[in-house]
Amino acid sequence: MATHPPHPPPGILRTLARLLRHRWTDGDLHRVLPPELLHRLAQHVSASEQRHSGQIRICVEGGLPLSYLWRGAGARERAITLFGKLRVWDTEHNNGVLIYLLLADHSIEVVADRGLTRHVPPAIWDAMVAHMTEALRAERYEAGLTQALSEVSALLVAHFPRVPAQAQTGTANELPDDPVVAP
Repeated sequence: MATHPPHPPPGILRTLARLLRHRWTDGDLHRVLPPELLHRLAQHVSASEQRHSGQIRICVEGGLPLSYLWRGAGARERAITLFGKLRVWDTEHNNGVLIYLLLADHSIEVVADRGLTRHVPPAIWDAMVAHMTEALRAERYEAGLTQALSEVSALLVAHFPRVPAQAQTGTANELPDDPVVAP
């Protein structure tokens, strides 16, 4: 009677499949986000920040780092880590917002600092992410990110409008407007 080698546990197969998908997607970043699109997004961020005192960062990754994949971590955990690494939390009014896009998982996350989350209930954030996810799954990346910027901007204008003194003095831009693209 022939014996067959044991099958690997399903968890290992899922982890390997996810690992391959994340490494494969790293190569798609430049196709999905050409320089012209990155420039347009930076312009949208800059225009938005003329209307409020908040700071917005966009970060896009093809796939998660290996350490995240091996322990089964997801986009939310990575977004929170990048929120800290990119110093989005370190704004004068605690009103920075990170819009994070993870291509491999078709996942988008919005992480807002405590100044803004005091004013915006979780249901609003959840609805915003749901709208953006639809565009992302349809691979309409520019539309999804532009929509995210519009919705985040509307919240910042509502709760942290630029006051006349800021408009005259041109309050310093605390964070870069260019999107961060990490392979």
